[in-house]
Amino acid sequence: MTTLPEIIRHAKDGMIKAIENTKRELSGIRTGKASTQLLDLVKVDAYGTHVPLNQVGMIAAPEPRLLTVQPFDKGLSQAIEKAIRDADLGLNPVGQGNIIRIPLPPLSQERRKDLVKIVHKLAEEGRVAVRHARTDGLHKIKKVEHVSEDEKTRCEKEVQKLTDDNIKHIDQIITSKEAEIMEV
Repeated sequence: MTTLPEIIRHAKDGMIKAIENTKRELSGIRTGKASTQLLDLVKVDAYGTHVPLNQVGMIAAPEPRLLTVQPFDKGLSQAIEKAIRDADLGLNPVGQGNIIRIPLPPLSQERRKDLVKIVHKLAEEGRVAVRHARTDGLHKIKKVEHVSEDEKTRCEKEVQKLTDDNIKHIDQIITSKEAEIMEV
């Protein structure tokens, strides 16, 4: 049988995972500066399966507007270039010997606004995941037997406070990411 503190801890863990997932997804959204995290979600068709780009090549950001990928296996260069083009990041990789250079074009104001919309969509998905963890926790609290109603109410309030705090945290992340995108 699950205890109330275990339920609260489980709900908190679910909310933390939701925030980490949101941060990871937001790190892939391009701002004005080169960041190796931009390519984190790119999957390369290699060895008969889809593999994360960072497992088939070394990613670096040698300049503010340039990323480079050095494939571990030179035979995968074409597959890596194709994966980067197909990732819908607005990037056009260029193969040069054993290095793939990915120049980052400057963002237009229109593209920046589109990226802000994407950021808000990802933020809402994060908030929904946090609320889902809350709903799951509240549902489990109601099912616990041999505990007073006052204790259940206290735990429900604690879960709600965790939810509010985590949603505020997501909002802070979004505000800073939005400022980063709109910075020219």
